[in-house]
Amino acid sequence: MTLFVDTSVWSLTLRRDVPKDSPEVRAFTRAIEQQEAVVATGLILQELLQGFAGPKARDLILDRFSPFPLIVPTRDDHIRAAELRNMCRRKGVQTSTVDALLAQLCISHELIMLTADQDFRHIARHAPLRLWNQPQ
Repeated sequence: MTLFVDTSVWSLTLRRDVPKDSPEVRAFTRAIEQQEAVVATGLILQELLQGFAGPKARDLILDRFSPFPLIVPTRDDHIRAAELRNMCRRKGVQTSTVDALLAQLCISHELIMLTADQDFRHIARHAPLRLWNQPQ
């Protein structure tokens, strides 16, 4: 199982002002400790760098992100992401261009998305997006 860790989980993991006891952060930490396969994409790195201020935050993000392979979207990924977004819109689900691409990358590469963003749950109801589920 390869986890695709979304910006929402990265953000929760890196923040100092909130407890890190969310199930998603625990799952991410456990995956790292157990050396499971974890991937991301450049858009997530960009979103993190845009969301945290200062050189210390920048250096921390770059350091924490460096061990993880980045999936680079192909032309086909972009085409299918647009189709996914259009299909969701027809079903009454609003999604951003970025979220559609992240979902499509997970679908294309058969990844399990680890996210705290409920928007992906709406996408998954209409597409073969596999989401990490909290163990019961």
